[in-house]
Amino acid sequence: MTASFDVSAASEYLRSRIESVPAVCIVLGSGLSAIEGELTEAAVIPFEDVPGFPAPTVEGHAGRYVVGRIGGAQVLLQSGRFHHYEGHSPEVVAAPVRIAAALGVRGLVLTNASGAIRPTLEPGDLLVLSDHINLMFRSPLVGPVRPGETRFPDMSAAYDPRLRHLALEVAVETGEDLHEGTYVAMLGPSYETPAEVRMLGGLGADVVGMSTVPEVLVARALGLRCVAFSVVTNHAAGLGSGGLSHRDVLDVGASAGARLAALLTVLIPRVADELSRG
Repeated sequence: MTASFDVSAASEYLRSRIESVPAVCIVLGSGLSAIEGELTEAAVIPFEDVPGFPAPTVEGHAGRYVVGRIGGAQVLLQSGRFHHYEGHSPEVVAAPVRIAAALGVRGLVLTNASGAIRPTLEPGDLLVLSDHINLMFRSPLVGPVRPGETRFPDMSAAYDPRLRHLALEVAVETGEDLHEGTYVAMLGPSYETPAEVRMLGGLGADVVGMSTVPEVLVARALGLRCVAFSVVTNHAAGLGSGGLSHRDVLDVGASAGARLAALLTVLIPRVADELSRG
């Protein structure tokens, strides 16, 4: 995939494989594929079949779309994402969001794995994001304004308050202890140093990761409503015992991801209903 990635070609291909417009696009982070099993009438579209899509390179990212229904709501499930640390340009990282918008999707549900900075968070905790800090020092909105995107998107409520409220309601109903907090995005692929983690905590970050923010930037420029969830997979460097590894991220993500899938199974139809009201 190059910097001149053809969103139209990719969206036209997906449109030919999808019978109806999805209400919601769900983006899955590392090891968080449990919700795939909750879809009914599911059809799988490998990334490699989509014009211009590269092969996934990160373990825990399947690299496929799954189209189906959750509780009657038509969804486009994106199992895996593209990252800056893989060498992809900002345009490539944001391409799936632009494709989803071209298909008529109106809302984005994002998930990611993160390291805990806030001392009260533990591996396995689930967090709904209320805000973010972009320390990737790059944006997919730099350059000419694309059709349908605003030049200066308002980020004062990037993570939709109404959708967050619905998530917290569902958490109470299902008995899930859902936290709220601020996510800080770093470029990666190295994990942060203890000194960097102390700095990030001082800036107001609760968890740290290497994704999500570029997607939210483009979604807001397109007018898509966003809600995002972070699965805490480890203590950030200097805050826990031992070192950090991607295998630990995947292992914790697999167990906590099942709880996130249970929450999303109840939440997604309500999100779809909320989006249908405009």
